[in-house]
Amino acid sequence: QVQVVESGGGLVQAGGSLRLSCAASGSPFSLHTMGWYRQAPGKQRELVATITSGGSTKYADSVKGRFTISGDNAKNTVTLQMNSLKPEDTAVYYCNVKRAFDGTDWWGKGTLVTVSS
Repeated sequence: QVQVVESGGGLVQAGGSLRLSCAASGSPFSLHTMGWYRQAPGKQRELVATITSGGSTKYADSVKGRFTISGDNAKNTVTLQMNSLKPEDTAVYYCNVKRAFDGTDWWGKGTLVTVSS
């Protein structure tokens, strides 16, 4: 049973920084993608950033230059460093782990990030 657990959300003022962490456990898997998605109230869940086990990254245009995703394949962890936060970054942030060979994925329960103006 794969478990995905996020940590690091909280309340921060606009312009501040937060660091989100995610750890996947329960099953060893290689060649996967880990990433962060977010869902603001009344909006659909959207991609924030992903990183493959090979180190390739992808970012939403809205966070490019402000957020940085990094991963540790050996530990199945991923971190999202969020700088220059804006009120529009307020959302529940979810960690996702996708297994490459069949596309099966797992979600964490989410962590709330609130950016005050």
